[in-house]
Parts: sequence; C-alpha cells; structure tokens
Amino acid sequence: MKLGVNVPNFGPGTDPDMLRRWAQTIEGFGFDLLMVSDHIAVTPDVAEQYPAPFYEPFTTLSWLAGVTHRVRLGTTVLIVPYRHPLLTARMAANLNRLSGGRLVLGVGVGWARQEFEALGVPFRRRGALTDEYLRAIRDAWRDTDDYDTAAIPIWVGGNSDAGIRRAVLLGDAWHPLRFTPGWLVEAVGRLKSTADELGRPVPALMPRIAVPETREAVTDPERLAGVGTLDQIIADIEQIRLLGADTVLLDPFNGDLAEIRRPERAWQTLAALAAYQKSQEDR
Repeated sequence: MKLGVNVPNFGPGTDPDMLRRWAQTIEGFGFDLLMVSDHIAVTPDVAEQYPAPFYEPFTTLSWLAGVTHRVRLGTTVLIVPYRHPLLTARMAANLNRLSGGRLVLGVGVGWARQEFEALGVPFRRRGALTDEYLRAIRDAWRDTDDYDTAAIPIWVGGNSDAGIRRAVLLGDAWHPLRFTPGWLVEAVGRLKSTADELGRPVPALMPRIAVPETREAVTDPERLAGVGTLDQIIADIEQIRLLGADTVLLDPFNGDLAEIRRPERAWQTLAALAAYQKSQEDR
C-alpha cells in the first residue's frame, strides 16, 4: 500500500515558495502522491473553511510538476460541474503529458452552494452533471490520439450511496474522505455489494484521512480515522491496509490556519509516517 499527502493550496501564508517547499518535502520523504484541493470562486461558504488565496489545481499542479521529479500529482477533489468537460479533459491530458504521466484525477460533486451560484451552475443538478461530465471526459480521451490519456486514473469521491455507485460505474477507484474507522469497514461492504448488483468490478479503495497528531490518545467513539497519537494513526493506516486499500492519502490540515505558515509540525508527523511505511516495505 502506498501513502500520499494532501498539500494545502489555500490560506494566508500559502505562496509559490511554500507550495514548492511542501512538494519537495513530500517527494523527499518518499511519498508516492501529492494532491491539492479545488475551488474557483472563494465565496463566503468556501472562505469559512478554505480562505484566500486559493491556488487553482490544474495550474498549481502543472507548476509543481516542474519542481518535482517522481511524485504523482492529483486532485482531491476536482469539482466536476465547475468546468466544461472538454476543458477538463484537455487540461488533464496536457498535465498528464507534461508531468510524464503522473496525474491522478480525483473528482467529486461539490458542496459549496454559494460557489455554484457564483459560477452559474445549478446546485441541485450537481450529481447528474458530474455523471454526464465524467462520461464526456472519458469519451473525449477515447477520441484523442495525441495524448496517452488511457493511463489517467479517476478516483471518485463521495461517502454517500450515490458516491459509491458513481465510483463503481464511472471510476477506477473510490476515494472516501474523513470517516470513522468503523464506518469504513461497513462502507467497503456496501462498495462490494453495489459492484455485484451492477455487475461491475469493485473499484480500488483510495481513502483520504486527516492526520492531526495529538499528544494524548483520543478516546472519543466518533474519532475520525487518522486523528490521535502516532500509534493511533499507524493503527488506522494498518486497518485500512487490511481492507485492501491501494493508497491512503494523508491530510495534515487540522483547521488551524496558523499552521499553514508553520508546517514543520505537520512535516514531523509525516516524516514519522514515511519512516514507518519504509520499515514495512523493508520487512
């Protein structure tokens, strides 16, 4: 199982130098994947959680491709209805080619109602639009001869039954975000039963977990996977490994905007997890 990191591409203190430092640190630790988030219009509902500046993912990842060499680059998650599908297909194909085939396209339906309004996209149709656009993106790639797009994996986000169904029908992997350990066990069962019901292969499991390390063990029964001491985080990663995950994405952002300016604490946790991962590979 591989590990990746969700790098904050937003908030006060985020600038080109900080993004470069994040990318080169993650690659230096030996992580397999670097991902960033997606917002276009930083409306009040977005800014409450992800304040400006917010670096758009395609342009940001294209730039980061030039300052890294090995690490895969992706979106967690690209809000599919925000862009015309042919534009998304072309930008993804270009980025994949320019980066040497390193793109992972994580996708989702979105949640920020005000941002949908600002972009003139009907919020209530976001699920149907996502399904329609994903099919159009795949069709565009199939009809394109000048880029090797067949190798771009699509990870479908969404913890709902609709998200699971979308992953089975339209994705290469299911990419659930922020959950309790017990919920994921039950949800993997739903993923398999949905695939059986639809007569489709079970998509790969590629979850994202928060990793705010704490000094004391977190005993709350509603504790999210990845929240707690280093031992708790490692135990959660191991449980996810046993569920058959191919990659786990680690999200070090804990809501504290001050830590965006001072990422050293997050890097310390990530370095420990990278060392643990290497020890498992060497066994």
